[in-house]
Amino acid sequence: MRRLISIVLLSFYLVSTTELYQLLKIPVLIEHFLQHKEQNKNITLIDFLKMHYDHPVKDADYQTDQKLPFVSHASLLSVVFIINPSVDFHFTDKTYNSPGIKKTFYKSVLYNKEILNSIWEPPKFYKS
Repeated sequence: MRRLISIVLLSFYLVSTTELYQLLKIPVLIEHFLQHKEQNKNITLIDFLKMHYDHPVKDADYQTDQKLPFVSHASLLSVVFIINPSVDFHFTDKTYNSPGIKKTFYKSVLYNKEILNSIWEPPKFYKS
């Protein structure tokens, strides 16, 4: 049972993240080949594949042709992990800032008290 679940989960993963999902379109290929076989009794499978994959043309059944396997591709889920071997981690001693040295932001040149306090005021409308 465990083996069956593993195979099913692996199959779901491969079908959803690779081009393997295209194999699920094989019944469409067979059905479309049989439609062409009804129209032309002399067509072979090789001729059919050449017609749709080697030199595709826009004809009356173009929409069906686009549903064939490996004709159109969708963007798949791509997850890439890169391990950079040159990354080094260095630990340094913890530095201690004494409580006597305090940097206050409000004395900074970048601080503008008027702008920050105007946030709490209601909007002003000017009539011209």
